[in-house]
Order: sequence, then structure tokens, then C-alpha cells
Amino acid sequence: MGIEVVPYTPDRVSAVIAFNKRMRDGGTHWGWYEGSEDTWLPRRENIRVWREHFLAVEDGEAVRGAYALKPQEWWIAGEPVLVTDWQGPVSEGLLSRKYNTLGLRLIRDMLKRHPVLYSWGHGGDEASMLQMLRSLKWLIHPTPFCLRVVKPFRFLRHNRYLRNSPARRAALDGLAFTGLGWAGLKTLHAGIALVRGGDARTRGLDVEEVDDFGPWADAVWERCSPRYQALGLRDAATMNALLPRGGWPACVRLRVRRDGSDLGWVVVMDNQLQDDARFGDLRVGSVIDCLADPDDAGAVIAAADRFLIARGVDLIASNQSHPRWTAAFEANGYVLLPGRRYFAASPELQKVLAPFDETQKGLHLTNLDGHGPHGF
Repeated sequence: MGIEVVPYTPDRVSAVIAFNKRMRDGGTHWGWYEGSEDTWLPRRENIRVWREHFLAVEDGEAVRGAYALKPQEWWIAGEPVLVTDWQGPVSEGLLSRKYNTLGLRLIRDMLKRHPVLYSWGHGGDEASMLQMLRSLKWLIHPTPFCLRVVKPFRFLRHNRYLRNSPARRAALDGLAFTGLGWAGLKTLHAGIALVRGGDARTRGLDVEEVDDFGPWADAVWERCSPRYQALGLRDAATMNALLPRGGWPACVRLRVRRDGSDLGWVVVMDNQLQDDARFGDLRVGSVIDCLADPDDAGAVIAAADRFLIARGVDLIASNQSHPRWTAAFEANGYVLLPGRRYFAASPELQKVLAPFDETQKGLHLTNLDGHGPHGF
């Protein structure tokens, strides 16, 4: 019978659990969801975003790989287009040469189901997945990581990504305990804000925590969406599906107004991490979504900063693609680390986004796009 790709149904859960055990026993940290119903984005009537899972099944029984698709309505040049993100693929190609082409087969299967396909992530440019996508003629577009250190001493002492050798740990400890690190990082952020013309239009801002998105959010969407070339639908119904009350991701929704008028919103997370591969034991604030007129981006990010700093985070981070939003982060003192996340677009999506040199100037992606704010 060989391998066939099928929808993930309840009768396959035990096979997925066995697949995950083989992956763990083989020394990988990869696996798949041990439940056939998507707990984040189940398909619901009148909601234009959902997620569906597929399995690579050998001889009708053993699961050898998996992936997920997240179709979502986008607005591209003012027109609705169904665009699909993919998560995975995960396969036993990591364990056995017998399955070393299965990942490529799964990508081709995704393209058959949803040709207008993208992914948003991948880490550095050297990632093997990016190299494979380039060979398949996908568009690869680098985007930056936005970082602001709020508490330099804790950042220098607990950031695991930087403290990866005895020499580095000693150097960072020296910077922390002498105060040089504190002075250097504070000067760095202040200098960036000064050079980038820190946003001065923050007077009269009002920030309100809200439990969900209401008609006010629909009004923001209608007013602001024409200012973008390409972005996922962000009306109230879609936002409430992506950010369900009491569900994943655990976040805070902030409605931002000036002088009684809505500027937009920003969604943040505040997580105390433990033994994280990048951030160690730091308390990490993150900006996972935002929408406003690009002219108001600096004020909206300033509002998010004030909120997260008041909560006591050690640093604030975000992934962004829109040039006006990344400039707004810089205007608020953030360091932009280039090429830390990549937008990969299938050949069919490239056609929709053409000419990309122009479209990228208005492409709005945040950590909520793709398969969500994992890692924060």
C-alpha cells in the first residue's frame, strides 16, 4: 500500500502517539498533536480562518509524518484572497533514510490542496527548509526581529542564547556587575530612538484592556485595511477566533485611543519563561499583533511598551514585516536584528503578490500570523 496522506481523524490518535514516541526515542524534539480536533482554530460557521491536520500513513497503520494547514482570508490590493499557512512538516526522515524524501512529498501534497501557500518562520537563512523551498522556486523574504531590553542586568545574566560558552558568560557577567552593560544598553535604545525620530505624538493616549474585539474593531479594520497592500483579515470575528477568551495564546488585548478616538489595537503577551533555549529564565513581553493606520504605528507601540514595562518584563520582542511598523519599533528604541524570520511564498502566491517589490512595502505580518506566537 505504501504511504498515503490522509486527514487526521480520531482513530489515528494512538498511531500519532506511537509516532511521537519513536521521534523522542530517536533523540529529536519533534512530534505532532495528540488530538485530531484542532484546539486553537476548529472550523466554525462564518469564520474565515481555521486549521486542519493531515498525516502520512504507511500501509494504513503507522504514522510517518504530519502537517497542518491554516487557511485564512487575506486582503491583497483591496481584494479578498484565501491564503494558507502551513505548519510542519514533521517526518521520520529525521530518523531513517527510508523516509528522507517524505518532507518534500508532504510539501507537494500541501500545494495540491492549497496552492496559494506560505510559511512565516524558519530561523536563519541557512535553514535546510529554506534551501529546499528556494529549489522549488518559492519567494524567500527576510524580516527582522525587534528587541528592546528593559532590565539590562537580568538580560545579561539570564539570556541563554548569548551565554553559550564560558568566555561569553564571564564577559556578560562582567558587564552586568560593573554596570557597563546597563549603561550601554540604555544608551543604545535611547540613541536608536533619537536617530529614528522617536514618536512624539503619544500625548492624549488612552489604553484599555478588553476581553474581546467588538464593533469598534470592525471600524478600525474598515478604516485602516486600505492602507496595507497585503494582510490577513482582522475584523472582530476573525480576531476573536484567533484570540479566544481563556484559550491559547494567553494574551492581553489593548484598545488604543487618542482623545476619545480609536487609533487601533495591540495584542501583547507577558510570560515568565523557565529554562528556555533562547531566553532562559527571563520574563518576556511580546507584541504579537497590532493594527492601526501606519501613521499611528509609533503611538500604538509606545502604548504597548508602557503597558508591558509597568508589568515588570525584562525585555520586549516582536517579529514584524511592514516597513512602517518596523520603523515605529525603531522610533521607540528597539534594535532590529535582520533576517531572523523569513516569509516564504509559493509560486501561486507570488503571482497574487506581484509585483512583490511594491507589495512588500505594505505587507503586514506579525507573530499572530502563520501558526501563531510559539516561542514566546
